[in-house]
Amino acid sequence: MGNHEWLSPTEWRRRIIFWTGAVLVGLAAVFFAQAADYAFELFRRVASHGWWVPLLITPAVFALLCWLTEGALKATRGSGIPQAMAALKVEDDGFRGRLMSLKIAVGKMALTLAALLGGASVGREGPTVHVGAGLLYSLGRRFGFAEPAAAGRFILAGSAAGLAAAFNTPLAGVVFAIEEMSGAFEHRMSGTLLTAVIVAGVVSLGILGNYAYFGDVTASLPFGKAWLAVLLTGLVCGLAGGLFARLILPSATGLRGFVGRLRARQPVVFAAFCGLGLVLLSLLSANGLYGTGYTQARDILQGHDMAGPLFGVLKFLGNIASSWAGIPGGIFSPALAVGAGLGNNIAQLLPGADVSSVVLLGMAAYLSGVTQAPLTATVISLELTANRQMALPIMAACLLARATSALVCRVPVYKALAEDLVARYEEERLRREPRPEESA
Repeated sequence: MGNHEWLSPTEWRRRIIFWTGAVLVGLAAVFFAQAADYAFELFRRVASHGWWVPLLITPAVFALLCWLTEGALKATRGSGIPQAMAALKVEDDGFRGRLMSLKIAVGKMALTLAALLGGASVGREGPTVHVGAGLLYSLGRRFGFAEPAAAGRFILAGSAAGLAAAFNTPLAGVVFAIEEMSGAFEHRMSGTLLTAVIVAGVVSLGILGNYAYFGDVTASLPFGKAWLAVLLTGLVCGLAGGLFARLILPSATGLRGFVGRLRARQPVVFAAFCGLGLVLLSLLSANGLYGTGYTQARDILQGHDMAGPLFGVLKFLGNIASSWAGIPGGIFSPALAVGAGLGNNIAQLLPGADVSSVVLLGMAAYLSGVTQAPLTATVISLELTANRQMALPIMAACLLARATSALVCRVPVYKALAEDLVARYEEERLRREPRPEESA
């Protein structure tokens, strides 16, 4: 009886640190969300003075961010989810510290806000996962939970809490931790993970209120001919998502190899040209391609499309330009925006189907195609729209999209990027280790 975990002072200390950390993650996510909205709104106000204004601002911000992340802040690049996954896999304090330190967490937040201030086509949800993982990992180490397995649990719980608070989707946070982050679910970890997600969600709920990210969407898809939309969105959006994932993954050959060599020669100049490309693409879109794409996706989903018929394709290209630049920023919200645009295009081919239903399918299917995480994409899409009627068609579209995406990109994008970080760590470790003849 005395050994029961509910009576263990160590276990209670761990739980209190988890819950305290989850509160901090929730507060950080709320601050990040509001600051991101303010930063992008400031960009929009400045950009409204003329079409030429982003030509001056966006390439300069891309170049500055690339320069800032060349050294100690290199771990702030990209979405942040691969960094958290790599830190989970490699139980090395030095490696985890470089990816998960408080300096990196604060830098990730600040530089992602700077990216939105410059109009970059990036999201804040992936960075919030990185920040959440970094906060809980740092807190755990500070209070004596530095043992590798224990530190890994803090990273996993922080990641899940970060996603739950960023989207106000607690169930998606848990599913994301199981499907994307860990690939497995420890029984002893389940209660701690759930409470961390709940606490972070309650903080977000208490400050921002009970809301659905895209509003309440009452779309439905009656079984019958309308289900052709499941097939089309699953195939088209799955292929597009797989193509996007393949294009942003590093490679030594083909177009990606050519892009990688260009970036390696002059990274700051290359980033500036990526920013210029985003501006030029935006000139072809009615409302531009800047920021998360949340407004355009919401308008398309609610039937108030002002973005134009090419929005999905143009946003796809704008997201690639931002990813190739190597600047901090996530791909979740921009991916949902691309899916909304493509879903709207597909809806025009299906006059008998409800447009909002097809758009919602497109959003979920494209996200599933990019991440190859169909359960996470399904749950996020349902929670973001407070819609339960579309559960089966969304799940079917996401599963089909995941299978289709795998034909184009065999390894899920976050897993591939995390493996690249781990491979670099292994190469560095081997270089540091003395050779047998040197130690003899």
